[in-house]
Amino acid sequence: MDITSFAWIVWLVLILVFVIVEMLTLDFVFLMIAIGSVGGLVSGLFGAPWWLQLLIAAALSVILVFFIRPPLLHALKRGGDPAKSNVDRLIGMGGVVVSTVSRTTGLVKLQVGETWSSRLADTGDWTELVPGEHVIVVSIEGATAVVAPAPVSAGTDGLTERIAP
Repeated sequence: MDITSFAWIVWLVLILVFVIVEMLTLDFVFLMIAIGSVGGLVSGLFGAPWWLQLLIAAALSVILVFFIRPPLLHALKRGGDPAKSNVDRLIGMGGVVVSTVSRTTGLVKLQVGETWSSRLADTGDWTELVPGEHVIVVSIEGATAVVAPAPVSAGTDGLTERIAP
């Protein structure tokens, strides 16, 4: 028995495995590899040697991943919700210092009512912010809100604009 006579079984198993993995990941990479494997299966049915089957499957998979997958992903995301969600919506949000914020630690209460552990952004001359000061979220690092002093214009709650020390 020659192994090439059973190559079609190997291709069918690979196609099945790739389709199952694609159903778990949903990113179209394994679908493109499965379709490339179909090319290997078809070439094997036409009598191509195993190395040529493998070469055809690999080339077809690479072409599909780089040239078909990106437009397919773009078409699927076209009708998506443009609203920011989760952590993205917190960036740029204002808040008030609850516990002194330094370069390493602190607590702020954000406009949405959540209290976050925070630290002071590396930009600026500020060394710490005391409770009651207004801040703005610059970024989120893990479960920590990186904040900077929020500019407060004259006439807002009787406060004047912040001036760096």
